[in-house]
Amino acid sequence: MDTEGCARDVDVVGRVHSTESFGTVDGPGTRFVVFCQGCPMRCQYCHNPDTWEFARVDGTGPGTSVTVGELLERYERNRPFYRTGGITVTGGEPMAQPDFVAALFRAAHAAPAGRIHTCLDTSAATFSAAHADRFSALLDATDMVLLDIKTSDPALHETLCGLPASHALELGDELARRGIPTLVRHVVVPGLTDSEEECAAVGRIIGDWDNVVGLDFLPYHTLGKTKYDKLGIEYPLKGVKAMNAARAKELRQVALLARARRRAERGK
Repeated sequence: MDTEGCARDVDVVGRVHSTESFGTVDGPGTRFVVFCQGCPMRCQYCHNPDTWEFARVDGTGPGTSVTVGELLERYERNRPFYRTGGITVTGGEPMAQPDFVAALFRAAHAAPAGRIHTCLDTSAATFSAAHADRFSALLDATDMVLLDIKTSDPALHETLCGLPASHALELGDELARRGIPTLVRHVVVPGLTDSEEECAAVGRIIGDWDNVVGLDFLPYHTLGKTKYDKLGIEYPLKGVKAMNAARAKELRQVALLARARRRAERGK
């Protein structure tokens, strides 16, 4: 074991919005969840707009500076509860701080009390295949990824999120190349991402990735609107009603059928 390297990792500093001690929807088992501060996307249905703004160059602004060691100390306080879980880093956008998250994941794997399972929850907003090496150390230390596919429509993606769809698709290709277990998530928004054509297209996309271990179709809800009101931000989807959960399940089946067909075409 590289004890000197592990010692350096625990001193790495990142910018964090908050942590959650007992997350149950952020990867397998009960997990310690770290919410990174800062995200370049502006998804119209984002329920964490308070994590958008990045800290200033001088270290002031939103979020709190914290070391890897401090986060692991918080994890260890409740280690018995994480027996079937681990650590998940979400956001904000964790891939906007790849060196920090890589250090956290390496230190988690080398934890003296036993290896900690690591999970990355990302929309891939900062990833690009042309600069994949920038994220190599992070992905080397990642056990599982929760990857958001916002929409299969490139034009809609720009409108809905403010960034191209290529980031998530290129990361999906890289995760498949590496064989990192990936759970894909798609938020189903009435009138935007809830057509059968859209959902089938999502299924075809993931049909090319053999590392996908699950598909979650998340019904859009309006619970995040109160945060926009508190922050004085106009809610982009004002008037859009919450998605019917039963219909979201039906659309998930549409996607799974399209995925199966795509895999059959590939001889899988």
